[in-house]
Amino acid sequence: MYRYLGEILTRGAGSVLASAESAMPTTASLLRLRGYSQVSEKGDDDPNFFTMVEGFFDRGAAIVEDQLVQNLKTRESLEQKRKRVRGILRIIKPCNHVLSVSFPIRRDNGEWEVIEAYRAQHSQHRTPCKGGIRYSMEVSMDEVKALASLMTYKCAVVDVPFGGAKAGVKINPKKYSDNELEKITRRFTIELSKKGFIGPGIDVPAPDMSTGEREMSWIADTFSNTMGHYDINANACVTGKPISQGGIHGRISATGRGVFHGIENFINEASYMSQVGLTPGFQDKTFVIQGFGNVGLHTMRYLHRYGAKCVGVGEMDGNIWNANGINPKELEDYKLANGTIVGFPNSTPYEGSILEADCDILIPAASEKQLTKANAHRVKAKIVAEGANGPTTPEADRIFMERNILVIPDLYLNAGGVTVSYFEWLKNLNHVSYGRLTFKYERDSNYHLLMSVQESLERKFGKHRGAIPIVPTSDFQARVAGASEKDIVHSGLAFTMERSARQIMRAANRYDLGLDLRTAAYVNAIEKVFKVCSDSGLIFT
Repeated sequence: MYRYLGEILTRGAGSVLASAESAMPTTASLLRLRGYSQVSEKGDDDPNFFTMVEGFFDRGAAIVEDQLVQNLKTRESLEQKRKRVRGILRIIKPCNHVLSVSFPIRRDNGEWEVIEAYRAQHSQHRTPCKGGIRYSMEVSMDEVKALASLMTYKCAVVDVPFGGAKAGVKINPKKYSDNELEKITRRFTIELSKKGFIGPGIDVPAPDMSTGEREMSWIADTFSNTMGHYDINANACVTGKPISQGGIHGRISATGRGVFHGIENFINEASYMSQVGLTPGFQDKTFVIQGFGNVGLHTMRYLHRYGAKCVGVGEMDGNIWNANGINPKELEDYKLANGTIVGFPNSTPYEGSILEADCDILIPAASEKQLTKANAHRVKAKIVAEGANGPTTPEADRIFMERNILVIPDLYLNAGGVTVSYFEWLKNLNHVSYGRLTFKYERDSNYHLLMSVQESLERKFGKHRGAIPIVPTSDFQARVAGASEKDIVHSGLAFTMERSARQIMRAANRYDLGLDLRTAAYVNAIEKVFKVCSDSGLIFT
């Protein structure tokens, strides 16, 4: 059935479709109408990024449409229901708003420069909108629209009540001083404020490529002292801030930790591992990471901690390899000292593409469209874990399905960042850190519990040989003092990723999708977004 699925989705073969109608409620003509099959059938190996995301949406929408029609509890005819469903799906798909701005800055040498920047809001089915700000010369309107739409579905997959958004500033941050970067960041914040594209209940940015706590702190300070001057919740206008500015413990490592939990949920599932020819669990598994930035570093750290072995790491300036394993802390220290991973001791340069290296798990954590028709046939990994946004083109995705390679999709796997951003946003709105109100009560309750057990045993057996000692286990001892903010964040993230993985698995089983987790994730997201849009009603139409 798995290979059947590839036929149905990409080629629309009539005979295959006829035999699979009961298991797959879709038609080739509907897929072709909605655009996905056109992207795949043209064999385009470098599709427009936004079109690529829309294509994946169309594939999921075509599969789930009949079920959405069936679930509508209205007095309309079947034809009217289908028109309503298709209409709402058409409403969900496009980007609602895109802001393009140009503004001048004066550089340290006295020269003037005009900066281009964009902010896209894909959906306001839930507010505020949420999405990162990246600094890159590759930024374009198409890219921010694609990433904004991906954020909508990503938030839906992990049940975070935000709409999707994304921003990009078209600069190479390495060519600007800290003073110039601060000018650019603060001016961009003002431009967003003037157009109503930032605010705790409107649109909440976060860190992305080449941005971090520092930039988020500048944004929060700028907004709080201008448009948000009278708003008590002004600091909630952005997440990913330093702790001193209302940030949350665990945000920096959140995306990488989420990638780890996402892989964990599927690698421990025997039914999926048997299909790709691996044993469950991390032990004896090797992995390769493309991109040793924030996501790559923390993913590597957690996988290493739980028994997997990193044999290769790739960056723009070179790749390294060690079949015996690479220590993440040593590599992090080396990169901080030297500015590169090239030349790392106890490793050898890896000639060729690191994406095609021999390993069990491949983690592309760099940029979009890295896995294409040109290299998908040479990928040796059994699991592709998408730490980056959009690293796999539709053609490569089809090849991976045909080769029985398990692709854990980006809209689920790298959602750890937005999940913990949600926790930070709630913290800012509540104006109290997690655990502060309950920390002492929990600690005292745990000690009273131990004392109660001891007294009960002594009443039962007596104290002829002295007091009966109650020795807690090491795990309980670590928790006896109560949950810190970091404990709560880590626990909430692990629960979110596990629950979302189960939802994706159930969707895959319900629609008989086999290893096609991407479509299962989109189906899951579409069902949730559709429910919100349908229940809220359509106004002014």
